[in-house]
Amino acid sequence: MTDPIADYLTRLRNAIKASHRIVEIPASNIKKELTKVLFDKGYIQNYKFVEEGPQGTIKIALKYNPQTKENAIVSLSRVSKPGLRKYVSKDSLPRVINGLGIAVLSTSKGVMTDKEARVEGIGGEVLCYVY
Repeated sequence: MTDPIADYLTRLRNAIKASHRIVEIPASNIKKELTKVLFDKGYIQNYKFVEEGPQGTIKIALKYNPQTKENAIVSLSRVSKPGLRKYVSKDSLPRVINGLGIAVLSTSKGVMTDKEARVEGIGGEVLCYVY
């Protein structure tokens, strides 16, 4: 697999389109951190790291609105790709839908959102946009 983060986002996107409640994704450290960020910002309902096999899996419970049955995640888009990395400085951090969405960054202090990176005063690699 050349791009595990794109695979992670695609599995989430496909599960949302199929209205699944739970999706299982092969685990890695960056995927675990990305899952924690999505949970902290309220885009997923819950998650569980299952340590079985060589790498383990991540079980993610997707979040749906009880009345309209719409998912909390409207769009997931990969920004930095293995063929073309996108790095930003602290002065040029992106704003997704004028602050309504989040940009997930991989920084020297770990995986965090654009808002947290602004507070910390650091830049990094833009992994994806979520709204």
